[in-house]
Amino acid sequence: MRLLESATDEIRKDLFTDAFAFRPLPPLGDGSALVRMAPLGLGRYTRWLPHTLVTAFAGLVALGTLTERPSMSGLVLALFVAVPLVTTLLRPVGAWWLSIGAAFVTAVTIGGGPWTPGGYISHVAVMVLVTIRTRPRLAAEMWLITMAFQVFVSFAGSYGIRSDVFEMSVLSGVLLFAVAAVRAMRESKREVAQQVAVTQVERSRRTVLEERTTIARELHDVVAHHMSVVAIQAEAAPYRVQDTPPELAAAFATIRENAVAALTELRRVLGVVRSENPDAFAAPEAPQPTLADLDGLLDNVRSAGLPVDRVTTGSVRPLPQGVELSAYRIVQEALSNVLRHAPGATARIEVSYVLGGLGLRIVNGRPDRLAKPSPGAGHGVLGMRERVTMLGGEMTAEPTHDGGFEVVAFLPVAPGGAAV
Repeated sequence: MRLLESATDEIRKDLFTDAFAFRPLPPLGDGSALVRMAPLGLGRYTRWLPHTLVTAFAGLVALGTLTERPSMSGLVLALFVAVPLVTTLLRPVGAWWLSIGAAFVTAVTIGGGPWTPGGYISHVAVMVLVTIRTRPRLAAEMWLITMAFQVFVSFAGSYGIRSDVFEMSVLSGVLLFAVAAVRAMRESKREVAQQVAVTQVERSRRTVLEERTTIARELHDVVAHHMSVVAIQAEAAPYRVQDTPPELAAAFATIRENAVAALTELRRVLGVVRSENPDAFAAPEAPQPTLADLDGLLDNVRSAGLPVDRVTTGSVRPLPQGVELSAYRIVQEALSNVLRHAPGATARIEVSYVLGGLGLRIVNGRPDRLAKPSPGAGHGVLGMRERVTMLGGEMTAEPTHDGGFEVVAFLPVAPGGAAV
């Protein structure tokens, strides 16, 4: 009973639910072989070749029926065989029901069995076209109902089981099985191709992630080694000199603190890259820097010998975490570039809280001496641009007229955006 109930439910969904729903046959796409092989200028017409063939076939079947019966009844029969065929282009399942209805009306009004020659050809063609346009399972359901319809009309009209009923059963069964098998094979190939494409994308993504992890690990090993040496040397330096001046001791302490902070952040970033759950590294014990931490950053920069001023305009408010972090990193990288490329210059930071987001301007003056070569530099501006682009903002980085350099960025914030 469960199997019967399930089969009945599937038939209801396939043949009764939205049977006359509008499902137009789309034209051939650019990837079709017929469109590619069409001569120049005929490609747009070749797209409609399936529609043209179905319409022409319907016209031929109707013409044959009208030739066989050159009368008003013949004209009606011609419409009965042509309309379902053309309807398959717009409402495939509804076309099959129209064909069944036309065959029933023909059998009742004309007699002689369920099929006329034109109706026989039309109904088989309709079932084939519906199978091509829908799922293969529908072919078996249409065939079973068609066979039941033939038997019912034959016995109800006292015609008996005629030879055309048997011929219809065999011919339609073979054709529908072949078409359904070909369609199922094509669908299987398409699904396999989609799975292969998804697998290739995932494999490429996994390869990229593995390569990033390797690079991050190697970068950590190299940088961590040198930063550890810097921290140890800075800690030990005051003890190597007798009567170390307080200013020198404070400078070494600052160097050590910065080195240790860099090591801590480097390990945290490496953990984010290597972890499958990066959110685990955003815990309260390892907070991301925000604009509230700019004072500490400016103190470090000033202790390194860069005079820097900060101006904040607008109504200070909490911003989304991504905006806060990106703004801090942009200021950090811009000041690092000043230290690296403009020794002896002064810097100014302007932070503007506006209605649509956050504005940043970091500008420095002319250096008073040549900068030492800085191997490995050159990615700072690119990194800032990537952060701004990620947030949908805008940024400019260009020299000023007085020989300095200016970085201007705007980070948009949606209305009501706030820190989470």
